[in-house]
Amino acid sequence: MPILETCKLQKYYGGGETIVKALDGVDLAVENGEFVAIVGTSGSGKSTLLHMLGGLDRPTSGTVTVDGKEIFLLKDEELTIFRRRKIGFVFQNYNLIPVLNVYENMILPIQLDGNEPDKHYIDKIIRTLGLESKLNNLPNNLSGGQQQRVAIARALAAKPAIVLADEPTGNLDSKTSQDVLGLLKVTGKKFSQTIVMITHNEEIAQLADRVIRIEDGRILGGESK
Repeated sequence: MPILETCKLQKYYGGGETIVKALDGVDLAVENGEFVAIVGTSGSGKSTLLHMLGGLDRPTSGTVTVDGKEIFLLKDEELTIFRRRKIGFVFQNYNLIPVLNVYENMILPIQLDGNEPDKHYIDKIIRTLGLESKLNNLPNNLSGGQQQRVAIARALAAKPAIVLADEPTGNLDSKTSQDVLGLLKVTGKKFSQTIVMITHNEEIAQLADRVIRIEDGRILGGESK
């Protein structure tokens, strides 16, 4: 059974002759432990799709099922809790809290849920991402690549069912991009995470297990390695 599945997912804006079909009947299935890249040009619908997969926006129609739960049947507060527990996000702009140090940023989602971090597991993430010497640093004292590593660590820390990465290398140079994506792939395998990444970068996409192409709100197909 897929860990993530959409059925006839639609997101429309406006109406009549001016209607915009950002998503137009998307059927998608991602297996547990898979690393999938969704590739498309600007305006293709890939960011809208990622927001739907993460429960950040509600569709016009259709369903999204994450870890056996149809997420849009949940009320807003229930969806917020489910998202915090089951979905990790890695954003292009890192979205780190500037007044919290690296370690505090990492464990923040866990603390918001009222839980204690699994220190052994967190330590493994820190070592894997090479952040041991940076734990007390504030985000503005880190390079872009280091900040993105922290964002990946935060996404993994709560042991989510799935990690969604939104153009995670968009603000990084090509070498740092390769390093960060390599680490994302390593952590996905090491910690048995399912990863869905959107990108417009074909070279970056080739690091994934499978590449799915989207244009005009429709899936064109996917290719496995």
